[in-house]
Amino acid sequence: MLTTHTSRGLPLLALFVPLCLASSSIAQRTIKSDQTHFGHTIRVAENDQVGEVTCIACSIYIRGQVAGDVTTVGGSIFVEGQGQVAGDVTAVGGNIRLDSTVKVAGDVTAVGGEIRRAPGVQISGDVTSIGGGIWLPVILLAPFVFLGLLVWLIVWLVQQARKPAVPASA
Repeated sequence: MLTTHTSRGLPLLALFVPLCLASSSIAQRTIKSDQTHFGHTIRVAENDQVGEVTCIACSIYIRGQVAGDVTTVGGSIFVEGQGQVAGDVTAVGGNIRLDSTVKVAGDVTAVGGEIRRAPGVQISGDVTSIGGGIWLPVILLAPFVFLGLLVWLIVWLVQQARKPAVPASA
């Protein structure tokens, strides 16, 4: 049997639970999850809101809002119209183009590409461009060259240790 306090709380609980469920479903509809693609262009439309956006071997077109970072490797980033990015914008091996009404709250970085920004772009962080085609191979190949030299050194040391000692002549 229900007590008086419990029976009074049930109508409030019956109202509270559907309101919580409705607010969480509305939040899920307005902000989409993170977008990560390989070889497939990502487009964020004007009325879309997404989390992090990452693209490998493809490009990103943003006209809506991104709540996190935008990163591409081997592709370009285009922020157009009323596009807004709350995090950093980074392109490795690609270009970045920002239209005049764009807002970026973080840093804008292009490695092996160029940054083209129209007058009026609002960037709160730093703008860094390590452009030119020469930097990308250097950055990507440097670790492999270092690793190859390290392996060569180890092999050479092992071969030196295995050589028989030559006795001194009298």
